[in-house]
Amino acid sequence: MPRLAYLGPEGTFTEEALRILAPHAERLPSANVGAALDAARHGEADGAVVPLENSLEGGITSTLDELARGEPLLIVAELLLPVEFSLLVRPGTRMRDIKRIFTHPAAITQCRNFTAREFPDAVVVSAPSTAAAAQEVSLPDSPYDAAIAARIAGDNYGLVELASDVGDRSDTVTRFVRVARPGALPEPTGSDRTSLVAFLADDHPGALLEMLTEFSVRGVNLTRIESRPTGDGIGRYFFHFDFEGHVADARVGEAVSGLHRVCSDVRFLGSYPRADGLSPQIKRGTADDDFAEAASWLARIRGGQV
Repeated sequence: MPRLAYLGPEGTFTEEALRILAPHAERLPSANVGAALDAARHGEADGAVVPLENSLEGGITSTLDELARGEPLLIVAELLLPVEFSLLVRPGTRMRDIKRIFTHPAAITQCRNFTAREFPDAVVVSAPSTAAAAQEVSLPDSPYDAAIAARIAGDNYGLVELASDVGDRSDTVTRFVRVARPGALPEPTGSDRTSLVAFLADDHPGALLEMLTEFSVRGVNLTRIESRPTGDGIGRYFFHFDFEGHVADARVGEAVSGLHRVCSDVRFLGSYPRADGLSPQIKRGTADDDFAEAASWLARIRGGQV
């Protein structure tokens, strides 16, 4: 039975994602994303489940940064999880009693309209996770009056749901990934996604275009691109890429090799099955057979056959 770390404590959306991705795994709650990934890196767990992207606020910066630094980890699976937030309080608390709200920064962003409308004078404070917020609010001497979290967190910590579905969008989805230490990649399925991090060799006109061209000329469709600061000064960035296909596909392997040539560093984050099951549209001239035929043709020319 694998042991998987996750963003805890019990009752987070990440735990819910883990239960779906690996229903029989032993669950190891961690204080934050970095701690969950470090547990996987150091062998305290066989892997980890962390949030990567939200349909409303984009990439989860803590996860993006942690995957780009430290010992390498590989994404081996992903899950798209609908997210529904609840307003949770200690029994007896009324709406008019709420002056301080505790929740995760992602929930603050996704429930901004609700809190502004219902609690214009309340203070909203960031928590390490939505479940940690619920856990804190459950304490009799907590300085917070309410938590915004998953309904299951209320069940876990004895809180009452005062309002349900308080997110600004009812169709919000968070993408979670399961990561593991480097090893054999999942086999290609025909409906795959590849992720990597690319670091610019130097900042010059057209540097980003050079990277994008490696994908474009090979018909590789990007599903996400996001820049993050390196921390080495203003204007210095690295880039997270998600794109269709598996590194075993000729067009994807060629694109990854091309990036390696033009970047100072490329960190491969994995090729794995897509949660949505979508298959790429293969552009003319970019199928594996096309690359094989072109290589054979070039070999004949080099061998003196015109």
